[in-house]
Amino acid sequence: MANEEKDLRIRSHVYDGMVKAPNRALLRATGMKDEDFKKPIVGVISTWAENTPCNMHLEGLGKLAKKGVITAGGWPVQFGTITVSDGVSMGTRGMSFSLPSRDIIADSVEAAMSGHNCDAFVAVGGCDKNMPGSMIAIANTEIPAIFVYGGTIDPGNLDGKDIDLISIFEAVGQWNHGDISSEEVNRIECNACPGPGGCGGMYTANTMASAIEAMGMSLPGSASHPATTEEKKKDVE
Repeated sequence: MANEEKDLRIRSHVYDGMVKAPNRALLRATGMKDEDFKKPIVGVISTWAENTPCNMHLEGLGKLAKKGVITAGGWPVQFGTITVSDGVSMGTRGMSFSLPSRDIIADSVEAAMSGHNCDAFVAVGGCDKNMPGSMIAIANTEIPAIFVYGGTIDPGNLDGKDIDLISIFEAVGQWNHGDISSEEVNRIECNACPGPGGCGGMYTANTMASAIEAMGMSLPGSASHPATTEEKKKDVE
C-alpha cells in the first residue's frame, strides 16, 4: 500500500471545499494553483522600512526566506509591518512611540498570520522593538514560527581605523568637553555607519537577537552574523 503524503496544513485547510471557491479565486490571483492549495501557507513578515539602516535591507532578506519556504515545500506569502528606530528617534518626541511600536508589531503580525490562516511563519526584524514584538506574536499565534535577525551593521572606517556608532556618541562627548572640533565630529558622523544593519554596539537589537537565539527561537549562530554577509543570507534561506 503506497504511503499517503502527510498533510502539513494546520489552518489553511479551511480554504478546502466548494463553498470556499470565492476565497480560492482571490488566492489564485496571487499566483496559487491547484497543487499549491495542498501546501502549508507560510507567512514571511518583516519590519522592512527605509527610515533606518537596521531595517532597510529586510525586504531582500524576506525574499530569500520565501525561496527557502518554496524549497521546503510550502507556499510563501510576504507581509510587512511597522518599525520605529530608537537610534533615529532618541532625544526627540518620536521616542515616545518606540515602546508602543513593540505592541503594534506584535498585534499586526498576529492579525496578519491569524487573519489569513497561515500554517507557520518566519518573522524578520532588525531594530530594537522588532524582536520582542515578533516574539510576542509568535507566542500568541500558536503556530510554528522562527525569528530571523537582520544582522548588525559593518564597522565604518576613518583614516584606516574601524569606527562605529559608539565612536560618534563618544565624539559628541569629546566635543562637549572641548577636546575635538566640530569638523572632526562631522568626519566621524559621516563615516560611522556605512550601510545596512542594526546599531554597531551591544544595544537592544543585538542583545535581543542574542537572547532569542539562546531561547532556541532563531538559528544557532545567527545573532552574530553581520547584515551584509553570506552567512546572513543563509540564515533566512
